[in-house]
Amino acid sequence: MSSAAAKPPIDPGALPTRTKFLIFGVMAFGQFMALIDIQIVAASLNDVQAGLSAGPDEISWVQTGYLMAELVMIPFAAFLAQSLSTRWLFALSAGLFTLSSALCGMAWDIDSMILFRVLQGFTGGAMVPTVFATGFAMFSGPQRAMIPAILGMVSVLAPTLGPTVGGWLTEAVGWRSIFYINIAPGALVTILAITVIKVDRARPEMLKTIDYAHLAAMAVFLGGLEYVLEEGPRQQWFEDPAIAIAGWVTLVAFALFVERSFRSGGPVVKLSPFRKPTFVFACVFNLVIGFGLYSSTYLIPVFLGRVRGYDSLEIGTTVFVTGIAQILSTVIAARLSTRVDQRIVVTVGLSLFAAALWLTSHMTSQWGFAALLAPQALRGFAIMLCIVPSVNMALSGFEMAELRYASGLFNLMRNLGGAIGIAVVNTWLGDNARVHVARFGEALGEAGRSGDAALEALAARIAERTPDAAQAALILQAELAKVVGREALTLAFNDVFRVMAALFVLALVMAPFCKPPPLAGAKPPPDAH
Repeated sequence: MSSAAAKPPIDPGALPTRTKFLIFGVMAFGQFMALIDIQIVAASLNDVQAGLSAGPDEISWVQTGYLMAELVMIPFAAFLAQSLSTRWLFALSAGLFTLSSALCGMAWDIDSMILFRVLQGFTGGAMVPTVFATGFAMFSGPQRAMIPAILGMVSVLAPTLGPTVGGWLTEAVGWRSIFYINIAPGALVTILAITVIKVDRARPEMLKTIDYAHLAAMAVFLGGLEYVLEEGPRQQWFEDPAIAIAGWVTLVAFALFVERSFRSGGPVVKLSPFRKPTFVFACVFNLVIGFGLYSSTYLIPVFLGRVRGYDSLEIGTTVFVTGIAQILSTVIAARLSTRVDQRIVVTVGLSLFAAALWLTSHMTSQWGFAALLAPQALRGFAIMLCIVPSVNMALSGFEMAELRYASGLFNLMRNLGGAIGIAVVNTWLGDNARVHVARFGEALGEAGRSGDAALEALAARIAERTPDAAQAALILQAELAKVVGREALTLAFNDVFRVMAALFVLALVMAPFCKPPPLAGAKPPPDAH
């Protein structure tokens, strides 16, 4: 240990360019694996439920467990990267993620599946913020400008592709294949991580000073928050005793987490990056971006499934447009980050995203691929113009040690925004659908005799072809209820998209107050380090 401690620190920026790109490529692919597994089971939950003989309340924990565990690991990864080194943390993360993926594929009941999904989310979560911090530490100037663009594309493309890939694999091979597919690439990433990722040295003495109370408070706070947000809409929020207790425990854990962050001698998460106002603004932007990104990615498939009756393959081919637009806008966003004030770029991105949500808020129950093409393409193009400047504003100007904590906190905000967004839009969707059903009922009641006469005329026409007039009337009522429910749900979707558009417009207010980072290639000020 003494000889290791005597070795000089590694300067990641001084590594050969080819080595930098190899390290970055390995880490970016690992991040892609971790992020695509968030949603890869989304289209296959019914098959998993049937295969494990699970109940509808139990199967939701396959998703919730993964998200809770990943949310805890993302901010914790900065501490582990310093104590274990980036090389061994990433290798352990990729290796254990691969092992837990194999265990998920071999799960024998719902309890074992949930346990292995928690392990998968916890181990895979370390790969997400680590690659951001390492990329910013290795590259500078125009090369650094591509880092947020590439990682931003990975961050939004992976969840978009997840349901499509999962649905296709489940139909072609079976639901267990969505976990087994991680084994070969995961093993390769693990081997390459051990071989090529040498950007810093381990500081194992940090493990002796870890504040376990701080770690426990963070785990309970983030895990409890994710549980409340995921299960709240299904259980009528705080009307359910379990949700109410979890909410109070989460609040107490949050208070302890903040207290230990400032008073602990060995905190697992340092909140010092929040001293920079620009970092605070960037985190708020990322919270809003996560809200819009994950909520819209969630809502469109739900609309296509519940209103249009699409299967998983049809949904996947319809929403894939967003991913194509994201890829096309990546290079544009990266080039703009080297030439244009980042406040202007994020303003344009937020405005276009709001416009895309507003266009989507005019859906009818007949909308499909053609009608959704323009709004989805615009949304996919806009998201990169939001993410790239936000990453630049958040992570520029930090040294390596603090950069890790900044990356963890910044990525945590996007995941929190997504968790909050999906929970809130689910509640809005259910409430607004009930309101519109009631309004349709009032409208039909006000129509009075004309509505009754129309129904009687239709029933009479059906009765001409069937001897059972009473059965004909029941069929007619059922069809009418189905139409009313479909149209009310469509209007509820529109209401939710309008509120989301307004949220992005409100976020524009913060843009002028941000201090933009220096453009790539510009000379730093004399006192810069």
